[in-house]
Amino acid sequence: MNQPPSALLTDLYQLTMLQAYVEQGMEETAVFEFFVRKLPPSRNFLVAAGLEQVLDYLETFRFSPADLEWLARCGRFSRSFVDYLEHLRFTGDVHAMPEGTVFFPNEPILRVTAPLPQAQFVETRVMNLLNFQTMIASKAARSVLVAGGKPLIDFGLRRAHGAEAGLLAARASHLVGFTGTATVLAGVRFGIPVYGTMAHAFVQAHEDEARAFEHFAYAQPDNVVLLLDTYDTEAAARKVVALAPRLKEKGIAVKGVRLDSGDLADHARKVRRILDDGGLPDVQILASGNLDEYRLEALMASGSPIDSFAVGTAMTTSADAPSLDCAYKLQEYAGRACRKRSEGKATWPGRKQVYRHYEADGRFAEDLVTVADDAQTGDALLRPVLRAGRRLAPPPSLAEARSHAASQLARLPDSLRRLDPAPSYPVKISQALRDLAKSIDERG
Repeated sequence: MNQPPSALLTDLYQLTMLQAYVEQGMEETAVFEFFVRKLPPSRNFLVAAGLEQVLDYLETFRFSPADLEWLARCGRFSRSFVDYLEHLRFTGDVHAMPEGTVFFPNEPILRVTAPLPQAQFVETRVMNLLNFQTMIASKAARSVLVAGGKPLIDFGLRRAHGAEAGLLAARASHLVGFTGTATVLAGVRFGIPVYGTMAHAFVQAHEDEARAFEHFAYAQPDNVVLLLDTYDTEAAARKVVALAPRLKEKGIAVKGVRLDSGDLADHARKVRRILDDGGLPDVQILASGNLDEYRLEALMASGSPIDSFAVGTAMTTSADAPSLDCAYKLQEYAGRACRKRSEGKATWPGRKQVYRHYEADGRFAEDLVTVADDAQTGDALLRPVLRAGRRLAPPPSLAEARSHAASQLARLPDSLRRLDPAPSYPVKISQALRDLAKSIDERG
């Protein structure tokens, strides 16, 4: 994953349409927008993520010699078209909501303005990147909202749907407030704090559980977090209490213990009592094991003495909502606004802007979607980020995006912060946009 993916990481119809556009000279300016038609039933809001990977893709987009060689010999495309692709670069403009921005259905989070062949061709990869990270960020944000500020760690790589998915899930979850990840390469690639403990196999490989704990402590003296539930959880906690004085003599402190199965709340209370009675009140308890936002909410409500949580499969796969009803649609071509009118999939035409309004206390009040040249009051959410194929500014750090996401989540109305479905947040369509749609419909 050190090299940019091949330009052939796309749908075949992007290439077949592209050749037709080129042959017919259809290379005037087109405007496409990415948006989500409706929220999954279990979501009250979405969080925009993946923009930085989209911009990286657009800035470095090109067909490699190997790509061109395959296209030349596959038998589907003309030699002149393959020669055209050799020099194809993205030269357009992009407007987008900053990563970490909360958004709602029918609000474009990204607008691409470029010659039609370019704007059309990038559709598949743009959707691939925005859909996945937005889906994961929106799932992870729900855990952040119910965890009450307790640290959350991504443990999901091993069950992610591929290497890129695991890496980008670590990034998306950190963006919305997860403290860190167990995925080492995500630490290297994105600077995310990396956390880890031990596996049951490490304990099982030893004939004696206490000896396993001791060996691990010697190997990781600055990160002694011991897994307790390979056999008997409370008995293992007592072994930790017995081992701690010997480790202390060697300058090693037990940092934490991990619970991974069973009734986590009950085990946590019993383990906390054993640790406290054994003179280890500073040892933290980390819980893992098929956690999601619903189990976190229940654990928090129970008052269990768990200090931090590791969330894996459910978050990294967005298990309850594993896809978004998202789209990347043509809104304007050659100065002519366009509108899809398909049953159940109609779009609002033209290049658009989203304005957000707030209550007196700073919480979100309502959004307005209108045409781009219809200036309104409120915060304009789509901002220019790429011009003529190049970024307008250095990319914000992940820490800056994370801060923006935290501010956005803090301004959610209370009803949207809860896990239960809430009444839809008000997203209004301006009269100017309605008038434009009507004029296009009358045009036929």
